[in-house]
Amino acid sequence: MILGSLVLDGFCREALEAVFTGERHAPAALSEEELARLGRPVDEAPRAVRLDLPDWVADALSDMPDATLALMRERAPVFLRVNLLKGDVAGAIAALAEEGIATEPGPLSPTCLRVVYGHRRLNASRAYRHGLVEIQDAASQAAADYARAQPGETVLDYCAGAGGKTLALAAAMEGRGEIHAHDISRRRLARLVERATRAGVTATVHAPLDTAALEGRCDLVFADVPCSGSGTWRRRPDARWRMTRERVEGLMATQDEILGRAARAVRPGGRLIYATCSLLEMENWSRVEAFLDRHPEYRPGRPPLRLTPAHGGDGFFACELVRAR
Repeated sequence: MILGSLVLDGFCREALEAVFTGERHAPAALSEEELARLGRPVDEAPRAVRLDLPDWVADALSDMPDATLALMRERAPVFLRVNLLKGDVAGAIAALAEEGIATEPGPLSPTCLRVVYGHRRLNASRAYRHGLVEIQDAASQAAADYARAQPGETVLDYCAGAGGKTLALAAAMEGRGEIHAHDISRRRLARLVERATRAGVTATVHAPLDTAALEGRCDLVFADVPCSGSGTWRRRPDARWRMTRERVEGLMATQDEILGRAARAVRPGGRLIYATCSLLEMENWSRVEAFLDRHPEYRPGRPPLRLTPAHGGDGFFACELVRAR
């Protein structure tokens, strides 16, 4: 990776040999094979090399256009969600501008803003501290919109984490109904409580694996499960090299288990939303099919939401499942 980065930065052979000396903490001297490859144009390299992806990922995403995957090498934008419980989009834009933070309407959601400049001032801004805006990717906002949480419903965010989608679902409910949040991590749930207070949201927080009281009660259960995070790799470029196919297979077992547990909370006629921030089909529709095979009481609902960086935000998948009985 170091060698490839230096070549892309324009280092010539002599400059590279001056870096790769093997002396003290310097990288080992380049082999004859490595030196022989230095003159090859990058556009003639294998697809995985050109796209800066592990071979197994490039194979798994063979149907995805190269231009879309190339976006994973670019810096991700900073997006905000306007909290409609505290104001509106025009007011948020104006409030942020007063503090030197320029924003414009973003993609994928009517409450989305893209930060043009001033993002380093966000956490100290009044708009953020008073809960008017939350930092949330455009695709994550779109997934919450896809769930169509309604005022007066009983809603459970089963893998709530720090609460980004919990707050988005609560805003869609206009502060009416019951919003419940559950996660396996008590630390993340503690962060959720802090954010909910700032956003003007009253959420019932459930300890890990303690949702029995909600069994068969919820109109909507949202399960954004742990996954490879492949849709977010431009935010964490190193993650693609730490994720292996074996780890993904382990995650798939976890996804199946979580989806089965979350499904218990859905009432007959209610909806279950399965979501990942993954581009890998093995974590997305394949898991939905496996769930439907095990749970005949469920049927597919609306067509899935499938987003890639070409849509403007992160990669994301969400699928509605309806409990028929």
